[in-house]
Amino acid sequence: MLTKKQLELLRFLEKKINSSGVSPSFEEMKFALGLRSKSGIHRLICALEERGFLRKLPHRARSIEILRSPSSLIGSKHTEKKSLPAKNEFPDLRFNEVRSIPMVGQIAAGLPIEAVKESSDLISVPETLLGLGDYFALNIVGDSMTEIGINEGDIAIVKQKNDAKTGDLVVALVNENEATLKRFKKVKGKIILEPENKNYSPQVYEKGAQVRIQGILSGIIRKY
Repeated sequence: MLTKKQLELLRFLEKKINSSGVSPSFEEMKFALGLRSKSGIHRLICALEERGFLRKLPHRARSIEILRSPSSLIGSKHTEKKSLPAKNEFPDLRFNEVRSIPMVGQIAAGLPIEAVKESSDLISVPETLLGLGDYFALNIVGDSMTEIGINEGDIAIVKQKNDAKTGDLVVALVNENEATLKRFKKVKGKIILEPENKNYSPQVYEKGAQVRIQGILSGIIRKY
């Protein structure tokens, strides 16, 4: 079952590979589908790979092999499935299997934990992502955590906590005005907020620096 964008990308890939023998660049794919960022293309390719429609050939640049042609899907009901709003992300689950939690905006917005209580927007989340305690949701902006599969556009489900241990994925508020999702480390009295993307450097703060833990990442909701 494919979304409209997944099918559109699959058709574009098949056409370009058949005509030139190589897969198009991410920039070409982004332009063809009218997307704003390459991370959106990355998510679509991963989704198609997971569903068995293509595979990325290792150790070769711009090498994608089509395993199932889009023409094989004609007549199926997959083509027009649209992404649902976040609050309907899991429509097939029974009511007692989901819980409504506050959606407080983008993770880069720098909202302090107190703002969660004032939020009027809610998102329904499967109980399997939650435990005891209070939770909130944030939209992921940026690509600093892509190497562990956290991409721009994902929804982070966060358990409210004001402390963390080394290795935790945390939402931290720095200097009261910048919120960030990073891996937390504490070394010799210093706090290190470490990205999961080799293109970014760790953020190191002295013991007295203003870093406040807002919560611990509980799970990710991805919309294709």
